[in-house]
Order: sequence, then structure tokens, then C-alpha cells
Amino acid sequence: MKHWTRALCCALGLLLAGTAVRAEQQPQLSLDKGRGLLLQDAQGRELDRLALRAKRWDRRGDLALLQDADSGELRLLRAAGGRLRPEGRWAGPGFAVEQLCLFRDGQDLLHVFLLGEDGRSEQWLLHEGRARPERLLATPPEPGACRVRDGEARLYIAEPGVGLWAYEADAEREGRRLIAHAPQVDAAALVRRLDDWLAAHPAPAAAPALPLLAPSAQTRPMRSQGDAADDPAIWVHGRRPAASLILGTDKKRGLAVYDLQGRERQFLPVGRVNNVDLRQGLRYGGARRLDLAVASQRDEAGLVLFGIGAEGRVTELARLPTGLDEIYGLCVGRNEVGGLDIFPNDKDGRVLQLRLRRMGAVWRTERLREIRLASQPEGCVVDEAQGLLFVGEEKRGVWRLALGDPRAEPALAVPLGPTLAADVEGLAIYAGRQGRYLLVSSQGSDSYALFDAAPPHAPRGAFRIGIHARLGIDGASETDGLELTAANLGGVYARGLLVVQDGRKRLPQGPQNFKLLPWRAVAEALDLP
Repeated sequence: MKHWTRALCCALGLLLAGTAVRAEQQPQLSLDKGRGLLLQDAQGRELDRLALRAKRWDRRGDLALLQDADSGELRLLRAAGGRLRPEGRWAGPGFAVEQLCLFRDGQDLLHVFLLGEDGRSEQWLLHEGRARPERLLATPPEPGACRVRDGEARLYIAEPGVGLWAYEADAEREGRRLIAHAPQVDAAALVRRLDDWLAAHPAPAAAPALPLLAPSAQTRPMRSQGDAADDPAIWVHGRRPAASLILGTDKKRGLAVYDLQGRERQFLPVGRVNNVDLRQGLRYGGARRLDLAVASQRDEAGLVLFGIGAEGRVTELARLPTGLDEIYGLCVGRNEVGGLDIFPNDKDGRVLQLRLRRMGAVWRTERLREIRLASQPEGCVVDEAQGLLFVGEEKRGVWRLALGDPRAEPALAVPLGPTLAADVEGLAIYAGRQGRYLLVSSQGSDSYALFDAAPPHAPRGAFRIGIHARLGIDGASETDGLELTAANLGGVYARGLLVVQDGRKRLPQGPQNFKLLPWRAVAEALDLP
């Protein structure tokens, strides 16, 4: 045994020594303003060189990005096999670059920050030989230096005459703060102070990262700039599931209808509709079942009722009053007689239950009950199988109401906590063969929290939606509404589909839209049955 132990120790020692030697022998990258980008061995001998005049550069591992000082071109190179091998070459941005910094994100994707001398800056995604603009940034003019700490996803900038700034490096997040005020420090000393500050303030221990799931498609951006997209609903085609549609609200202009590839098929200019929901196969007399959708109309503090034809054509049927002052969110559910109950809510906390009735060609509603939450609700969903209404109160959590008991009071089902951060926004039910789940948009953490639909609503985990680099689809963040179906829509959606509103459109930056995600990706990431 002693001989084996000594042999094992010797083998481990040789392995560690070999690792150390190999680390020492790793080629070194450096920028010489006169000679260009140099690749040298551990002894300083030149292995390869890219001869050009460059002032701006950064590196990550064996990759180096630099800007040609004469042409403005960006050149990405990889050190491999003792040579500098080109990975990409692109025209620079439409402004003079003062600093550039690389960033590798939680998906192991490479980005670059291009900081302009006049304060105009951009973040680009560099992937498989392509450079895609992600977002615009307003940064300090004439920055003295920049650094990125990948683990905390933070960009640091030195601004002469002011001090040191910290920015969110994740394109799906926003925010900056002044971390050191140093107005009297000259430019060179401020760069040293930035490096000293970073050395003295190690990155905090990272919290366990949530799974980042890649979207499969996205819808055409909204017609309106700013906060326009809000809430989706999914209509399932009765004969051809792949021809199913997504209804999405443009809360400045109307209701859009998209196919599963994200192409807009129809737009109804019905005004400022905020939330939308639908049910199919409803009974309203006669042999034919009806597919109906309802949206909350904020200008009228009322409802817009839509009919959906067999091939998905959407038609406005009626405008219905609610008696609310500031209508906001809405959801619908199939009632015990096969018709539709509508649950609009008001910013003052009121939630109504209205029964939709038809007399000939005339539609009207009948008020069945009213409940009140302490503060603003919005997202809600009806779980018909359990006879429950779930309502999100933005600053407190998710409430549950038993619909079969007219005297029932709401009970707090899912309070704010480790997996759910305010604001609480969209809610949806996944009703699959292997389980029923409640999905909630945790807007404060740019994530989506999953719970059992049945009490006590045990948490099943959370996830974020990241970048699909090959398709050029950005992640999703600041989500308002979302919708789920467990229907087999074919292809990647054989186990169902999740649609979420994206509050920050990137890649490139532009009007908001909706992102599509296969439920299979969620089930695999959270280890669901």
C-alpha cells in the first residue's frame, strides 16, 4: 500500500508540475503601438504579429479585439497553434471610439463595449464571425479607461473631472452609479485609481445563476416606441396546430395577431388595450361553439370583445362597460355552464367577476362579485380545473380566490420571496399530463418563477430568457404579460409554448415585442416530469 501511495503522490506531483509548466509556456498577447498585436512565447520570443497601428484593444483568454487606428476597422483574432488566426473583421461604429472593452456573459457569449468620445456608445454581440449591435448607451464623454468584470456583469468607466462609474453590462438590465467622486484627479491618475478601486473591492460572491433559456422565435416589433407591448394570448388552431396564433396588445394602438414564426397576420386598431385573454369552444346557444377573446380598453375603462374564426381571423364584436375608473389587467375563464366569465381589475385594487351573456346579436355583462386588494393588481389567470382565480398584486405576491364559493375571500397563495420579486406581473397556468403549474413574471429579477398550481403552491424553480445568438434573438426582461399552452403545436412546441412580453428589445435596440419559448426547454431546465 505504501508503494502505491508513493507512486500516486509522484504521479500527482508530475501532473501538477506539468500543468504549471504548460501555464508558464502559454503564449502571451500584447499590443505594441509601433509593431501591432504581438503573440510571444513565455520567453518573450515573437511567434506571430498583426502589423497595424492600433490604440484600442482588449482580450479575453486567447481572443483579442483591436481597432485599426487608421481605418477604424475592428479585428478579432485568436491565438492558436502559435499563430494569430482571424475570427472576424468589421467596420467600426458611426462615431469615434475612445475606449473598447470586452465582456463574456453568463451564456459564454462575447460582447464588446465601444465607448465614444462624445458620450455616444454601443454594445455589440460578437458571434460566429458576425458583429450585431445590441443596444445604445449614454456614457461619459472622453472616457479615460474602461474595465469589465464578467462574473458580476458590470462595466466600469473612468470619467476625467468626475470620477468612476459602474454600469450594468447585461444588455437586458439598466442602471449606473457613481462609485468614486474624484473631480481633481488627472486622467492618468484616474485610470490608476480605477484599477486600485477594483483591486480593493473584489466582486461579491455571485448568487446561484438561474438557467438561461434561448428563445425559439420573436414577434415583429410594435408599431409604437416606448412601453407599448404588454400581454399575449394563444389561440390553438383546431385542425392544424402549427397554424396557431398569438394575440398581443399594443397598449398605445390596438391588438396584433402573429403566427408562430412571429409574423404579423392582422392588426386591429382598437385603441389602448392593455391585457388580453381568450377561451375556445364556448357555449352560447346553437350547435356552433365560439372562440372569444376579451381585452381591457383603458380609454373607455371598458372591455373589447372579439370573435375568432375557424382559421384565426379576429373580429371585433362589442364594447362593454365595466363601471371601473382605471381599468388595468384582465383575465377570463370558462364558467360552469360553458360560457365566459371576465375578471377585469382596477388600479385601486378592485377585481370584478363579470358574466358574459348574449341575447340575439347583443352582448352584455352581469356583475357577479367584487373583491378588493390593498394595492394595484394586474396579471391574473383562471384555473378552471381547480375552480380558482389567481391575481397578482404587484407589491405583495399572488392571491388565490375560490370561485365556487360566493362568500370566499382572497388568500395570499405566493408571497414575495427568494424566487418572486416585485413587481409581480403576468400569470399563466400550464395544464399538462405530467402536472399543473402556475408561472409568474418576477419583473424585479427579470425572471419567471414556477409553482405548483395546487396548494400549497410549492416552488419548482425559476429561469431567465437569454440570447439565441445564432438566430439573432435577444433575451427577455422587464416582462409584463405572459401566456402558456400545453397543447401540442408540433415541432419544438410539441410539449407546449410559452410567450412573454419583452420590455427591453435589444439586438438591435428598438420597439418592444414578444418572445416565444418551447415548454420543453423549461421542463428540462427545471427537471420537471
